Amino acid sequence: MKAYFGALLFICATAPAFASNPSIGFQASTLADPTNDRPLEMVVWYPSATADAPQLISDNTVFVGAAAVRNARPSAGEHPLVVLSHGFGGNWGNQVWLASALAQQGFIVAAVNHPGTTSKDRGAKAAAQLWQRPVDIHRAIDAVLAQPNQFGKVQPARIAVVGHSLGGWTALEVAGARFDPVGFTQDCEVHSQLSPCAVYQQMNPASTPAAQAQLAADLSDKRVTAIVSLDLGLSRGFTDQSLAALSVPTLVIAAGVPSTELPAALESADLAMRLPPVSTHYVEISDATHFSFMAVCKPGGEALIEESSPGDGMICRDGEGARPREVIQQQVASLIVEFLAGQKS
Repeated sequence: MKAYFGALLFICATAPAFASNPSIGFQASTLADPTNDRPLEMVVWYPSATADAPQLISDNTVFVGAAAVRNARPSAGEHPLVVLSHGFGGNWGNQVWLASALAQQGFIVAAVNHPGTTSKDRGAKAAAQLWQRPVDIHRAIDAVLAQPNQFGKVQPARIAVVGHSLGGWTALEVAGARFDPVGFTQDCEVHSQLSPCAVYQQMNPASTPAAQAQLAADLSDKRVTAIVSLDLGLSRGFTDQSLAALSVPTLVIAAGVPSTELPAALESADLAMRLPPVSTHYVEISDATHFSFMAVCKPGGEALIEESSPGDGMICRDGEGARPREVIQQQVASLIVEFLAGQKS
């Protein structure tokens, strides 16, 4: 298993590129789904040669957004594609910092709101269809590939998925990991303190034999050539056999701040140890919490969250004595860019 000890050197080498802020285009759309009644909100960030003035995207009273030009013409040439998957109860704006950083490095970046598990849709029926999350990723890839004049042409051999929390689970499923609902339920009887167990119980995705079969099915997309998980959850439900056979290069990044609800040792580190050593890279960031991978909070943002939802202000906090979240995220973005650059065909 390879650890990126040269990460800090790479950050220094790439910082000017991130700071140069080349033009980025942005488009939002809804993917219709008349068959399953699952319309999918999708946004795409992409390199652009536009000289138009950018505006802040996903910027509000709580969270810092990122600059882009709406509906800009995409740059010429082929670009690698990254699809982002948010965590339970999140939305595509949670990783706006990463989408912007990757687009500045020449990536086309698509992000979706997963129905049922997004802040914009917490419907119980859609949430229970957990197996639809990987399908959402398939649909996003299809949509971007089909519209090169809108977003730019994709390099077909360089398609990656990056997921945070439950999004990390989604990325592993897309890569070919197989989930065992019965085994996960049994594991939660032993590790009942883990937050993924509570989330899984809330979603209730395996309430019938048919649902169990869909959740345990092969949900992979053979077009995906690399994946990244950011402090994922539910990994303990993946079968050892499917993880050992996973051929897609995988970067596992964990939050290193001690946690009883999502400890790295029982989730990200445990996952990495069960993946093939030759294609797995594991990095643990000592001052990052689970929420360090979400958008940067503005001054006063935590208080606003607490006012409307007491107890949830924690999403604005990083580890005690931690570096600013912006710096942690620059490290994460640099690690991802370095990893994906190494997957060039």
